[in-house]
Amino acid sequence: MHRLIASLAVFLTIVSSANAQTMFLSISSEDYQVTNVFSNVDTFTIEIEINAPLAPGNYENPDIINVTYSVSGTLVPGTPSGFSTFALQRDMTGAEFYAQGSSLSFEIGPGAVLIDGVQAVELVGNGIVLTFNGREIGNGRFHPALLELDIGGTGRIQNSNNVIVEVPLQQVDFGAEYITDLMFDPGNITLISETPADPEPDSGGGIGMSTLADIGMLFLLLLATASMRKRS
Repeated sequence: MHRLIASLAVFLTIVSSANAQTMFLSISSEDYQVTNVFSNVDTFTIEIEINAPLAPGNYENPDIINVTYSVSGTLVPGTPSGFSTFALQRDMTGAEFYAQGSSLSFEIGPGAVLIDGVQAVELVGNGIVLTFNGREIGNGRFHPALLELDIGGTGRIQNSNNVIVEVPLQQVDFGAEYITDLMFDPGNITLISETPADPEPDSGGGIGMSTLADIGMLFLLLLATASMRKRS
C-alpha cells in the first residue's frame, strides 16, 4: 500500500511539472510608431517562451524554451551586406539562441500587477528596461537584430554587431544595415504574459494531463480512505 501511494505521488509530481506555467514575451511592430532612421525596416516580430512562471524578478539571460523572430525591410545602397532587401526569420531553442551569441534581459518590478500581463511601465530601470540582442557570431548573417525599449516610451531596433565570419574577422557595426526608432505608450503596451496552457484534447479519445491528475488525486483519496477504514 505504501509503495503504491509513493509511486502515485511521483506520478502526480510529474504531471504537475508538465503543467507548470511559463511566460511569453511578445513584441510586434504593429504596436509601435516606427520611424526609419537608416534604411526602411519597419516590420518585425519577436516571440520568446521563457521557462519560468510569470513573477517579479530580474531575468538576465533566463532559461528559454523557444525563440521565434522576424525582421524585414528595404536597405539603402552601400550597406555592408550589399543586399537591397532582406527577410530574416529565425526559430530556435533557447540553447541555440545563447550559443550563437545572443542575449535577453529585463526585470519585472515587485509591484507589477500580473493578472493582465506585464506592461513596459512595470519593468525596472531609469533608461533601457528591456534588451533583446539577437547577435550572431560566425553564422554568415548581417541582419540579426538588437532591440531596446526605454521606460520613457521610446526604443530602437537595428542590426546588432554581428560577426559574419570569425576567420578572417568580418564584423558589421551596430546600425550599419538599418536603424529604426520606436515610440509607444509604456502604460498600455503589454510585453510579457503568462503562456496560455495547452488545450485539452478534443473528443478524439485522448486524455489530457489535467484529467490524469484529477484521476490520480481521486485514486489517492480512495486509497487513504480505505487505509483509514482498515485501521479502524
